[in-house]
Amino acid sequence: MKRAPKSLWSIALVAAGLFLATPSAHAACTTDKPRDSLTYEDAQAIYDCLKDGMYENYNKGQKRWIPANIVKDYRSWKLASTLPADPGFHSERYLLAYVNPVGYDAYTQFAEDPTIPEGTVIVKESFSITQSGKGKAGPLFIMQKAKAGSSPKTMDWYYMMVSAKGVPQAINVYQACNECHVDSFGFQGGLGYPVEEVRVTN
Repeated sequence: MKRAPKSLWSIALVAAGLFLATPSAHAACTTDKPRDSLTYEDAQAIYDCLKDGMYENYNKGQKRWIPANIVKDYRSWKLASTLPADPGFHSERYLLAYVNPVGYDAYTQFAEDPTIPEGTVIVKESFSITQSGKGKAGPLFIMQKAKAGSSPKTMDWYYMMVSAKGVPQAINVYQACNECHVDSFGFQGGLGYPVEEVRVTN
């Protein structure tokens, strides 16, 4: 077999070296700061590194009982927060809340005892940052407002969750979602708004 010219081998080896030397997206999603000293802007930088892979993975596979169009379309909706923040819930993950056009205006009043229209969908992306500064994608949390009176126990909210790998999660929504939302945010119609410092202004 005829060998390739030496110059071609050199080019191939250089290209391979560059490929191997390029850090993975996961490796790049880190910060030198400890988690306790991170600003919202620092968290945004981690999110910017993670976000493309998060969205791609959320949309992998069958969504079964979860409406696939929600998972596909939510990034076209408006954000209710300007930066990701950790409100202390959802296992202390950072969250970014997207709200569909049906409920965006009502939600972003951030009112106590709000009137949220039927058909409102809130999608919260989540990610964690370890104390050593490493970012990791988290689940996608979904709240959908149902017809008034259809689920009094949950204040007419349906809760759904997709894992970071795109797998629909079969969870006890009463214990895993509803108890916290009603106990902590019942005065807000079961909503847990973004922390005040990062809320959008209308």
